[in-house]
Amino acid sequence: MSQPVSIRPSDGSVDWPNTLARLDRLLRIRTTPIGMKMFETVEEMEAVEKIRRPNDIHTADQIVSMASRLNWTVGITGADLVGSQCQAVLGLGAQDAEWYSGRHMAGVWFETESDAAEHQAAMDVVPLGTYQAMAVSPLATGRLDPPDICLVYATPGQMIILINGLQWSGYRKLDWGCVGESACADSWGRALATGEPSLSIPCYAERRYGGVPDDEMLMALRPGDLVRALDGMEALSRNGLRYPIPPYGIQTDAQAGLGVSYG
Repeated sequence: MSQPVSIRPSDGSVDWPNTLARLDRLLRIRTTPIGMKMFETVEEMEAVEKIRRPNDIHTADQIVSMASRLNWTVGITGADLVGSQCQAVLGLGAQDAEWYSGRHMAGVWFETESDAAEHQAAMDVVPLGTYQAMAVSPLATGRLDPPDICLVYATPGQMIILINGLQWSGYRKLDWGCVGESACADSWGRALATGEPSLSIPCYAERRYGGVPDDEMLMALRPGDLVRALDGMEALSRNGLRYPIPPYGIQTDAQAGLGVSYG
């Protein structure tokens, strides 16, 4: 049986059925990979095919999980989000002096207002004033083609193989930070703001309100970087370096295994 191959249409778009088939074959992830796209106007967002608009107030974590856990296509504005923290990360509100002061988090997440302000300043956020709306949708629908970024939830074992795939060609060290609470700033906030592949440990709010399981991490990356990671993972797989990673045995002579993988 022939294996899926990398297809890059001449217009630069991504062949999503093929790309998702490759992702499933290589990593066997259980959570739906989704896209996120920012819109300059609400009308553009509402024109997306089969877009759902929330009737209630939600966290951004909930909106993202409606796509990744329920397979919905959902669009929002800042007014649909519960507070300034979610609005600020997406550039849909806040980012004013009061938000940067961190007073709303002092004594709850951080000991002092100074600590809270340092946290706010450390967050990667989409610049305010460019966009009025955001939408998320399963990549398989093609409704956001092209999405600004892709969101891939995976276990740590799956995630390191994805990272290895990113580093197969044109190697560079990948550096990420952790702001702690509001970790969406480490994933979709950073990826949208910088265009860089961005890994996060989903925070309390993402797990409590977004339903992210204990064993999942989140990678946010541009579509082209996802395809590049798949190319790299396929190269690694041909070398016997693939997911799932079979345990070798903690008391077994390691020379034979290392000889194959490391020379």
